[in-house]
Amino acid sequence: QIEAEVQRRKQLIHQSEERKAIISKGYKRKHPELYILQDSFLAPDFLEIVRYCTSPGAHLHGLLRYIESFSDKRIYRLPVFTEEFCKAFVDELENFEQSDMPKGRPNTMNNYGVLLNELGMDETFITPLREKYLRPITTLLYPDLGGACLDSHKAFVVKYALHEDLDLSSHYDNAEVTLNVSLGKEFTEGNLYFGDFSQDPTPVPKYIEIEHVGAQGLLHRGGQIHGALPVASGKRWNLIIWMRSSAIRNQLCPMCNKKPELVEAEGFGDGFTETLEDDAPETVNVCSLW
Repeated sequence: QIEAEVQRRKQLIHQSEERKAIISKGYKRKHPELYILQDSFLAPDFLEIVRYCTSPGAHLHGLLRYIESFSDKRIYRLPVFTEEFCKAFVDELENFEQSDMPKGRPNTMNNYGVLLNELGMDETFITPLREKYLRPITTLLYPDLGGACLDSHKAFVVKYALHEDLDLSSHYDNAEVTLNVSLGKEFTEGNLYFGDFSQDPTPVPKYIEIEHVGAQGLLHRGGQIHGALPVASGKRWNLIIWMRSSAIRNQLCPMCNKKPELVEAEGFGDGFTETLEDDAPETVNVCSLW
């Protein structure tokens, strides 16, 4: 069974690369300028947070003055994008949805959405967002989860609407840290809820409910049980970035809590890597010391 699952996942990678090649050749982008990350896409308050996190002497308690925290679950809300960017990004996503291009869905829980690597946004948008802007923040918020060396990701958008996916049942992410940004459009209800860390996904006896605010993001630990309540009206797009640290997950798989037996893969390989000790990436060397 394990070998069959390994082969299935390898095929998913090949199928995704095939779709990416077709999209690259045949899709006419409506807003081509959006595919390369620019400071102008980011909220001024977000840039101020990043400036603080990269300043000498930055520390956790100083950062918490800039962002909103919820209970003791290490869930944080912060501005990320401008409203203008979110509007244009959703317009681009809907343009792609209406095209005849092949579409790989994010996972088995989301039937509507887009894998951003297939759309061609990984190298020029998501990677610099993770490395230059998000990593200084996660370094302070999640040092125990490899926040200083989140060296890969899986990024996708999901859509919730009436007669499509209304909600998302309890789950945890295949990630060390997750960023979930509400892109819009107009919707009612659909709050996120969070249970305990590494809890059985069903049922969730006690949870807190957090409203999703447009253009703002929620940072949380990947192992935090969470879900999305049904939208009552309208349509909502969310950007999800699962950020991963090979220094952490190469020692202990976050999904099965066992030391992984690594197999060869292409791309980010679900965030696992296999390198010789003297040939390890610098981020992993640094991160494995703390």
